[in-house]
Amino acid sequence: MGCDRNRGLIAGAVIGAVLAVFGGILMPVGDMLIEKTIKKQVVLEEGTIAFQNWVKTGTEVYRQFWIFDVQNPQEVVANSTKIKVKQRGPYTYRVRYLAKENITHDSESHTVSFVQPNGAIFEPSLSVGTENDTFTVLNLAVAAAPHLYPNAFVQVVLNSLIKKSKSSMFQRRTVKEFLWGYTDPFLSLVPYPISTTVGVFYPYNNTADGVYTVFTGKDNISQVAIIDTYKGKRNLSYWPSYCDMINGTDAASFPPFVEKSRVLRFFSSDICRSIYAVFGADINLKGIPVYRFILPSMAFASSLQNPDNHCFCTEKVISKNCTSYGVLDIGKCKEGKPVYISLPHFLHASPDVGEPIEGLNPNEDEHSTYLDVEPITGFTLRFAKRLQVNILVKPARKIEALKNLKRNYIVPVLWLNETGTIGDEKAETFRKQVTGKINLLGLVEIILLSVGVVMFVAFMISYCACRSKRVK
Repeated sequence: MGCDRNRGLIAGAVIGAVLAVFGGILMPVGDMLIEKTIKKQVVLEEGTIAFQNWVKTGTEVYRQFWIFDVQNPQEVVANSTKIKVKQRGPYTYRVRYLAKENITHDSESHTVSFVQPNGAIFEPSLSVGTENDTFTVLNLAVAAAPHLYPNAFVQVVLNSLIKKSKSSMFQRRTVKEFLWGYTDPFLSLVPYPISTTVGVFYPYNNTADGVYTVFTGKDNISQVAIIDTYKGKRNLSYWPSYCDMINGTDAASFPPFVEKSRVLRFFSSDICRSIYAVFGADINLKGIPVYRFILPSMAFASSLQNPDNHCFCTEKVISKNCTSYGVLDIGKCKEGKPVYISLPHFLHASPDVGEPIEGLNPNEDEHSTYLDVEPITGFTLRFAKRLQVNILVKPARKIEALKNLKRNYIVPVLWLNETGTIGDEKAETFRKQVTGKINLLGLVEIILLSVGVVMFVAFMISYCACRSKRVK
C-alpha cells in the first residue's frame, strides 16, 4: 500500500508540474495568438473590425459651441477699452454621421485614399436655446478687411462701403448665421466679384475634408491609419519630422499595442496642423481599460520654450518676437484671413494674449483636449476636442470703424467641444470580442499555473511526509 500511495503522490506531483508548465507555456502562446488576431483585425481592409468602424463611425459625435457675446461694443470702438465677453451656450450639433467616400485602395503602396463629407444637424435637446438666438459678435468682414487689403487707397474705398452699409467692428447675428454663414451687407457693396457670404465655419455642410491617404497596415502594422505624407512615393519606417508636417493619424485610431511612453501624433484640419498627446491617466470606460492621452501645454508653447514649434511662428509683431504663446496663426490655410486658434479661454496661453479680454476663465477640466485609447487595438473609444477660434483685429487709420483702436486684439469669437464616446452596445461587443477573450485567456493561464503549483507542492509535501514515516 505504501508503495502504491507513493506512486500516486508522485503521479499527482507530476500532473501538477505539467499543469504549471502548461500554464506557463500558455502565457506566451496566448499572447502570440492575441497579437496575431489584433494585427489582423486592425488592418484597414474589407472584412476587418477596424475597416468597418473606420468607414463610418458607430459613435455619436457632437459639436458643442459657446459663443462669446460682447457686452461693451461701443466702448471698445470709441475708446479701445478691454473687450468684455460672456460665453453663451452650448449650442449642439451632430457631426461625423456621414460615411467616408471615394475610398480607393492601392495594393502596391498599401494605402487607402478617401474624403470625409461634412454635415451638421442641430440638436435642440442638447442646446440652451435655438439657432435663432442673437448675440453681439465681432464683424468678421470688417475685422478682416485691413489684413486682406493693406493698401491705403483700397482701405479708403472700403471705408466708404463700410459706412454706407452701416457696418461696424461688432454686429448682431443669430447663432445659425454666425456659425454657418450670412450675406454680409458691406461685402455686398463691393463692385467686383467676391464671395459675399461670411461665417466662422462657412462653407461646411455639403463639403468634404480631404483627400487623405493613409497606410492600411497590411505590410507594417506600426503604420496603420498613419497619414501618408508622401502619397505612396515611399514608405515611412519612421515618424516624419514634427514641425510643419502632416504627422500621425486622424486620431480615430492609432497603431495597436499602445504603450504609456508613446507620443500619439495626429492631424486636425480644424487647426491646419499636426499635434500630439502624451499619457495622462488610466481610465475605466464602460468596463474597458483605456489610456487617457492629453494635449500638453508644450504643444502650444513658443518656439523659445519648445524648438519643435519654430515653424509656427510666422511673424514677429503679434508674437512679440516669438515669445508669446498659446495661440496659433492659421491664416495661411484660411485664405489670408486673420484667424488664430487656441485652447478655450486661452488655456495655457501667455498672459499678454488674454490681457485685453475680460470674462475668460480657463479651466483644465473643461477646456483641455484628451483621447481615451484602448491600448491593445489602438482604437480611440472616447475623445474631447476643445479649441477656440479667435480673430486678430488691428488698428486701421483709413477705416473709421477701427481707427480709434490703440492696440491689437486677438478677439475670441467662440469655442467648441467636439465629443464622442463608444455606445453601450458597441462597448459590450468590444468587451466580448477583445477584452473579454483576453481576460478569459489570462484567467485560464493563472488558474492552470496556480492549480499546477499547488498540486505539485501539496503532493511533494505528502510524498516527503510519507517517506519520512517509512524511514522511521
